[in-house]
Amino acid sequence: MRLGLLALLLAQLLTLAACSPRQLILQEAATALATQGQAPEDDLVLAREASAFYLKLSESVLRQTPGNVPLAVAVASGFTQYAYAFVQFDADRLDATDAQAAQKLRERAARLYQRAQRHAMTALELHTPGFAKALASPMPEQWPRLAPDQVDLVYWAAASWGGQIALSKDQPNVVADLPLVMHLAQLAYATAPQQNRGALASLMGTFEAARPGGSTQRALDYFDEAIALDGGHSAAAFVAKAEVMALPAGDRSTFESLLRQAVAVSAATHDLPNSVMRERALWLLDNTDDLF
Repeated sequence: MRLGLLALLLAQLLTLAACSPRQLILQEAATALATQGQAPEDDLVLAREASAFYLKLSESVLRQTPGNVPLAVAVASGFTQYAYAFVQFDADRLDATDAQAAQKLRERAARLYQRAQRHAMTALELHTPGFAKALASPMPEQWPRLAPDQVDLVYWAAASWGGQIALSKDQPNVVADLPLVMHLAQLAYATAPQQNRGALASLMGTFEAARPGGSTQRALDYFDEAIALDGGHSAAAFVAKAEVMALPAGDRSTFESLLRQAVAVSAATHDLPNSVMRERALWLLDNTDDLF
């Protein structure tokens, strides 16, 4: 219903274009869409059904207002979360019965991650011309400087880019961008380490564990920091720590303990991210025998 009303509002705004400045109307529509993207929702089925319409509408408006940071954040985060929760997770569940279909879904998820990354990086480049070039410098002092309102955008750029790389390990040209993704995450973490209730620290843990020569202890510290920053109310850091640290180490008891904590946390705090992570934690628990 909320999305239907939003579409009606957008249509009304666009019909006023004959008597109002077009850019002003588009900015108003962008603000409305960005706000809708932050609306709470804990019903996974409803969220999945509404997401495609919302993302297409938001992306269309963002193309007309590419410098609108809140809408760029909403679009980048929306595509990233859609890819993870509704495409990549479907692929994981299909693996055991239809590997070919699972691979097609992973390819689609990678394209969605790339789409999210492209929108985020476009907005960053518009606000800071030369952003991508400076990011590629091997010297941190030459990396771009972030304004506080850019941290969310950088977080989603890094998260989506990392997701694409994780699903493209057979493409060296994509994997070669991992240092740039690390630079992005490090920039955001240096600017606002407590951003997103520990999500940024959790992302740093994932990247630290993934990078060549990464420190296992440092990655663990990042995940523990993420859990502490959120006060133990988010299941995401528990699931990430289980999959990124305990699973590769073959530590089944820690793996199961972390996932049970994720299930307990998600039951206590109902929101969409926790609902997604609850589903994943339960699925991982059900498949523990196959994973170890």
